[in-house]
Amino acid sequence: MLLLFACQRVDDNQQSGLEFISAPVHGYRVVNSYPHDANAFTQGMLFNDGYLYESTGLHGRSSVRRVDINTGRVLRRVDLPPRYFGEGLAVYDGRLYQLTWKSETGFIYDIHTLALTGSFNYEGEGWGLAFDGRHFIMSNGSNKLGFFDPDNFKKIGILKVHDNNRPVSDLNELAVIGNEIWANVFPTDWIARIDPSTGKVTGWIDLSGILTEDDRGGRPVDVLNGIAYDEGDNRIFVTGKLWPRLYEIEVAAP
Repeated sequence: MLLLFACQRVDDNQQSGLEFISAPVHGYRVVNSYPHDANAFTQGMLFNDGYLYESTGLHGRSSVRRVDINTGRVLRRVDLPPRYFGEGLAVYDGRLYQLTWKSETGFIYDIHTLALTGSFNYEGEGWGLAFDGRHFIMSNGSNKLGFFDPDNFKKIGILKVHDNNRPVSDLNELAVIGNEIWANVFPTDWIARIDPSTGKVTGWIDLSGILTEDDRGGRPVDVLNGIAYDEGDNRIFVTGKLWPRLYEIEVAAP
């Protein structure tokens, strides 16, 4: 069943700190809804070869995991030591790369076994991570996205994200979809669609109301966070921290 939701917060976006937006605002259609582990504090998410992969956060609860997207069942999971807070996740050359929040340390896993194969370092906080086919793209909660060499994680460039000549900060989870970078904007229900050549926000997706009270089922939840793209079937998935549902969406016209 295809459900259509209109934008619900265009007139209320001052509450999200996005009162200056000028790019078009899109609604969304829910195409499918799937079970999701309600204990997963989702920080990073991607789709690869038929499976969903997630990085979860919180000290003592952080993990990297492979998930059956249809059932939400965790097929394989590796926990981080309690001192690490898991963050963004990306795949490159058969390996998963996972950021941590304030430890300036990332971890590398074999994508098939989730065996830890290495680590890497970076400066500052780690939030979201994506791979565009040539570079890792990393967010740190500011309006700046860093571009990194995938073979040594050396920073090679910075992209400043803006809309209406104003910086768009609090960029969090990232995904590369087509020729755009998509970013959750913490702590809102909005996703920014970013031109990677200019940093300009070319559109916004307002996902207000996607987690219904019925889907929530009285559980405590946190903010929208998590974008995954199935390039083969052109499917887009979103979820949030501690959300019991994962949603497949289509973007509606502005």
